[in-house]
Amino acid sequence: MKHPSAYRGLPVVVLGLARSGVAVAKLFHEHGAIVTVNDRKPRSSCPEADELEALGISVVCGGHPAGLIHEGVALVVKNPGIPYSIDPVERARVLGIETVTEVEVAYHICRAPMIGITGSNGKTTTTTLTARMLEEAGLMPIVAGNIGRALTEAALSAGEDNRMVVELSSFQLKGTRDFRPTIACLLNVYETHLDYHGTMDDYVASKLKLFANQSESDTAVLNWDDPVCRKAKQQISASVVPFSIREELDFGVFTSPPLAGGSGKGSRIVYRDRQGQLHPIMAAAEMGIPGSFNVENALAAAAMALASGVPAEVIAKVLKQFRGVEHRLEYVRTVGGVEFYNNSKATNPAATIKSIEAFTQSVVLIAGGLDRGMDYMELLPAFQRQVKGLVVIGETRDKIRKVAGLAGLTNVKTVDTGEQVQDTVAEAVRAAYAMAAPGDVVLLSPACASWDMFPSYEERGSMFKQSVHNL
Repeated sequence: MKHPSAYRGLPVVVLGLARSGVAVAKLFHEHGAIVTVNDRKPRSSCPEADELEALGISVVCGGHPAGLIHEGVALVVKNPGIPYSIDPVERARVLGIETVTEVEVAYHICRAPMIGITGSNGKTTTTTLTARMLEEAGLMPIVAGNIGRALTEAALSAGEDNRMVVELSSFQLKGTRDFRPTIACLLNVYETHLDYHGTMDDYVASKLKLFANQSESDTAVLNWDDPVCRKAKQQISASVVPFSIREELDFGVFTSPPLAGGSGKGSRIVYRDRQGQLHPIMAAAEMGIPGSFNVENALAAAAMALASGVPAEVIAKVLKQFRGVEHRLEYVRTVGGVEFYNNSKATNPAATIKSIEAFTQSVVLIAGGLDRGMDYMELLPAFQRQVKGLVVIGETRDKIRKVAGLAGLTNVKTVDTGEQVQDTVAEAVRAAYAMAAPGDVVLLSPACASWDMFPSYEERGSMFKQSVHNL
């Protein structure tokens, strides 16, 4: 696409009235485009419509009318979560009308350098850590994208002295063409969101669009322990900075000795520069949040901060003080010697496995949620090693219970979804607590999205915390 000012007097269609859609609609309207916003929800469920119409923006709710996309439309900007298979998007494809997401729009108006962060797991924690490191160093970061403000809104307020730290999903990246962050990071790639992408090839290709327009003057931060990330180096033109908890690198950020393949005792987070000189940052055990996956997140954040000119002592200070992000392995409370942790953001099996492995204690797990067609067999080894009890909820309860049976786990309880979701969560918490002994951990880590029972993973996590505090 072009800069929004190039669409003055031209029809632009915005699909979706969520936060990003409203921001995009206002932006194009201010640049003189003829904007139509369309949302399939009924008008009564679109409170933003009144505000946009008061500005002179056309809003169409309750479905996708046949004439919405026509040959005169110059651009379609769609909400990232809207599938490419819906009629308006397919119609735009047939007519050769460019369809983008808000990320592409924001890139064309942003004066600040962009740091883009994506991955199947760990995006929010890494984005937050990176921003705090930059803030501590006085680099004035602005956090946006999947967290914080709508990206176009944030980009309008950014100046050349700011750093835009952007959490990006595969949904957002799939709809980009010219987007070029100065620093880009791929944390990991696991099988997820196949109900949207259809194939792993499309999912991976969407993630890799983060690097598509980078040049040698840009920086690409890659997880050297992830085979997809390592292979991606072959397609990347930017200067690659690897990070690893599994091996000592000739260049990059890593743990020494490696955390994986050994006890990790005494491991330090270090950086080796291109001249081979080793720069210690801190002891891994001094981090304020548990889990080897959080060490990976810390290494990625450190690599991006170093590339931005942040001193090692500032990086260490932030990592020691950081206590995590809500709903991501969040400590809730200890009751009767049992520790409760909220990891509602674990929406795929890989995230749940990593959260279980973050603890040395036995775990009573609460899991289950939206059924996306997976078999959850990945959970089998973790169930065998460390899970002493399981409470299952949601659409996938029978699938996850089956895996538990194959693991030889007999202390399993199903809590059926009732009319009152809060009652279901409260019953699940009580059942998990009954299975636990002093010194154990009760962990909400669903391995599934929340939308079968809850409007969001945040709502799921909040209900869990409320139920724990009511014990």
